[in-house]
Amino acid sequence: MEAKPGKEADVEAFLKSGQPIVQNEPGTIAWFGVRMGPATFGIFDVFADEAGRQAHLSGLVAAALMERSPELFASPPKIEKLDVLAAKLP
Repeated sequence: MEAKPGKEADVEAFLKSGQPIVQNEPGTIAWFGVRMGPATFGIFDVFADEAGRQAHLSGLVAAALMERSPELFASPPKIEKLDVLAAKLP
């Protein structure tokens, strides 16, 4: 997600504010708000199953993301689903 010019700090604050919300989502195993460059941000989520994914995508953080998108981002966020085929876990 590319922040609008001058909105980088607002995007960072928005992502940080999502963390306590997803703590209450039992189907969300891990959630990361990330910065990949000066104005480039992303969210990476891990879910126990498809039901957890759907619950998150219809939850508070996703709703706030879509609501604030015109204010914060140069273009609407793209939500891309992927399936992990292999992983190393602790």
